[in-house]
Amino acid sequence: MRRALRAGAPLSAALLVAVFALAPILWMVATSFKPPGEYVSTSLRFWPRDPTLTHYRELFAEDFLARLWNSLVVTAGSTALAILAAFPAAYALARLRFPARLDAAFLLLVLIVKLLPPIVVAVPLFQILRGLGLLDSLPGLILAYQVYTLPFAIWMLLGFVREVPWELEEAAMLDGAGLARRLLLIVAPVMRAGIAATAVFVAVLAWNEFLFALLFIQTPSRFTLPVWIATFITEDETFWGKLMGIGLLSSLPVMLVVGYLQRWLVTGFGGTGR
Repeated sequence: MRRALRAGAPLSAALLVAVFALAPILWMVATSFKPPGEYVSTSLRFWPRDPTLTHYRELFAEDFLARLWNSLVVTAGSTALAILAAFPAAYALARLRFPARLDAAFLLLVLIVKLLPPIVVAVPLFQILRGLGLLDSLPGLILAYQVYTLPFAIWMLLGFVREVPWELEEAAMLDGAGLARRLLLIVAPVMRAGIAATAVFVAVLAWNEFLFALLFIQTPSRFTLPVWIATFITEDETFWGKLMGIGLLSSLPVMLVVGYLQRWLVTGFGGTGR
């Protein structure tokens, strides 16, 4: 009896966690199909009596695809730029020797920047983007996102670079390989799982970012999904059906990418090998 209880306890705990994790998602899905008269009803009912696609039709009629494209462009650009800049920076911090412990000071500075609330750097960034003529533009938003995506990427990639055996690079150096060749043909392939894992987390950060997109983008046609979602909450009414619908639609790309790269995520955090 005790053995059965011990065996069933982990399963029960896992089911309980799954219920708490999935219940909000299932409620969001169900609410997105409810007509307005049902989701404002005081009666507790999970699945709608008369399912409707009205909210989804209205979202697509209001240019959901344009906002989705904006979010995809900003997320892809922010992720690519952060990885391209963080990879050589992490390699330099892991492999090179700096005088007067400048590498430790730089890492401390990166950590401080990462821990700063975004609103602290919002005003200086606003002035910089306006001076560069990049305010109210997607490229400007991509640059602004580097304030927190780049430090995060450096810290993550630093650990993966340190796990790459130095002997592999020494052997390549004996064959005449320069720094660029070692980075591209030795270090990057060995830690590709770590790079993929870092890219996923950076992409999720950029995909969900709200404050900078709200402050630096004024043209509605350039809104990203998080900012566009906020427009469905007004002083007079909250459009719950549309909120739940766009919440579901905006979650699908992230779930698809994470599901596709799940093996890379597990491998990346388990080590730098395949």
